[in-house]
Amino acid sequence: NKLGGVIALVMSITILFILPILHTNKSQGLQFYPINQILFWYMVIIIILLTWIGARPVEAPFILTGQILTVLYFSYYILNPMISKIWDNFLK
Repeated sequence: NKLGGVIALVMSITILFILPILHTNKSQGLQFYPINQILFWYMVIIIILLTWIGARPVEAPFILTGQILTVLYFSYYILNPMISKIWDNFLK
């Protein structure tokens, strides 16, 4: 579906522009958020795998893998602020 791909592309770029506005953590770096550090490295791996999947032919195993990685890519932007808030409340 081409429309779904265009919407996903626009959303992935929009998230990168909105993310600094939504940053309300008490600490500026990830050194005080160990769970977020792990999530960051998962995100790096997901981006590398999405890049690799994008170069593969559109066939059965690669389609499902790309869909799963896309869901994981967008879930990072939902989980990261939530875990930061939980960690901030835990450290109070």
